[in-house]
Amino acid sequence: MQLRHPGLCDSIGPASQLADFARRGIYPDQPLPAVPLDAGLTYIPFQYLKVDRTDVQVFSSLEKALRGSNPSRSLGTGYIFVSYTDRYDVEGKVVYQIGPGEFIRGDHVSRISTPTYRGMLFSMTPKNAFGWIMTTVNSYVAPGYNQPMTKNVYYRYQIVQIYDVDKVGDFEWYMVGPGEWIEQRQVAVVQPDIEKPEGIQGDKWISINLYEQTIAAYEEGELVFASLVSSGLHGWWTRPGVFQVYKKLVADGMQGAFEADHSDFYYLEDVPWVLYYDEDRALHGAYWHNNFGWQQSHGCVNLSPADAKWLFEWAEEGTWVYVWDPSGETPTDPETYNIG
Repeated sequence: MQLRHPGLCDSIGPASQLADFARRGIYPDQPLPAVPLDAGLTYIPFQYLKVDRTDVQVFSSLEKALRGSNPSRSLGTGYIFVSYTDRYDVEGKVVYQIGPGEFIRGDHVSRISTPTYRGMLFSMTPKNAFGWIMTTVNSYVAPGYNQPMTKNVYYRYQIVQIYDVDKVGDFEWYMVGPGEWIEQRQVAVVQPDIEKPEGIQGDKWISINLYEQTIAAYEEGELVFASLVSSGLHGWWTRPGVFQVYKKLVADGMQGAFEADHSDFYYLEDVPWVLYYDEDRALHGAYWHNNFGWQQSHGCVNLSPADAKWLFEWAEEGTWVYVWDPSGETPTDPETYNIG
């Protein structure tokens, strides 16, 4: 059956359906012109500990830490992660060295595994929108939860192409294959757009979609990279606008508290692959969570370590950053924002 010229196919029956699939780009199936980032980019030159209790004591020597005597300070109270250089196991007691002349006991901290999720590198701009599945979900035979489910199950971080969109009630539904529809809240979408946003002057720019929690990087009129992010939570929004990267750091410490009683204090050592672009707001790797695609931060844009490393190597000081929210829900009044 010819599909080179779909308009010549019969208008009814299987031929009509195949012609419709060809028009939508479903048939013949064309994979995205993309590959995952190299797995080697997941490497971070640091090892991390999560502090599991309040006021963990810091000692000036290994011996003092083993005895638990004469602490020099404490790590305080809050959401705290530290990096360590060495681990000592002495007669069943574990001690970590977290800096020159600084040691903590291992019974009040836990080692963490860093996220291995990776975004996608593109060889050309794809024809269709695409996105990542956010949670395990079945597809439906047609738009709407009143329709029968298919037997196909989609899983977290699985990538789908979007061939058509229909709205049922308050939400859009995406066609992800023949007779397969998934509701929009289950997918974080990138709609490739090679047109420069207003205010962008260079040939390289980063586009951050706050509604979808996705990022796309463009160079010389083509999409080159896309992935998931975690931007600011409600009240700690990531500010929309056009910015430029003004500082690159292999790693930086980050801390803060917003409540009067500092009950929300956080302290994060050696945050990797940092691109500052809007006062104290930055794109950077996040080793302390794996919730990419959901709002998570106090205003920065969190990426997986692999994504942050790739972006750090690709971007330069001066690279443009476009932050936008197509829903209009993120405040744009400058008075809403502090330095970050």
